[in-house]
Amino acid sequence: MDSDDFARRAFVLGGLALMASGCTSAIRRIGEPISMAYAAAPDRRYRRRHVRYEGNEPPGTIVVDTSQRYLYAVEQGGWAMRYGIGVGEEGRTLKGNATIGRKAVWPSWTPTANMIRRKPHLQQYASGVPGGPHNPLGASALYLYRGGQDTMFRLHGTNEPWTIGQAVSSGCIRLTNEDIVDLYERTPLGTTVLVI
Repeated sequence: MDSDDFARRAFVLGGLALMASGCTSAIRRIGEPISMAYAAAPDRRYRRRHVRYEGNEPPGTIVVDTSQRYLYAVEQGGWAMRYGIGVGEEGRTLKGNATIGRKAVWPSWTPTANMIRRKPHLQQYASGVPGGPHNPLGASALYLYRGGQDTMFRLHGTNEPWTIGQAVSSGCIRLTNEDIVDLYERTPLGTTVLVI
């Protein structure tokens, strides 16, 4: 093996190690080059699948299992579409019932005051980030409401697909952009969401 081959392999392996360690930014700045990690896909076990569903929830319900890292769109006859998800960091997730109170394609994103306090580097985005491929909400978002009020929690896409299966967000539920588009199309406003 010549030194160029060795250098290329070291670069690839180093990039993979960086991805595995979770050393990635929460948002990629406009104009930043797309890294190898950015293009990485989630683990195969988190790919969308049509599966048998054993729960008691009625068809049309969305069930988010934060411990197993799966979201189920419950269907008729004991079936569900299962999606791999990324979840909130320890203690940063909504639990219980909510409804889909709003839907948006390529939504804009503004960090909350609490997010900025916890992660001061987000201050640079305090005026918001327009919708698009560099936005952390990804291709679509389903907004979770309780009692007619926005909970500030979302089911949304991500520009970091390698984070699916991990506890990395500020509380929202992440899906790949392809999966959130699929879920968005099959989910009407008013859909019940159960987060366990």
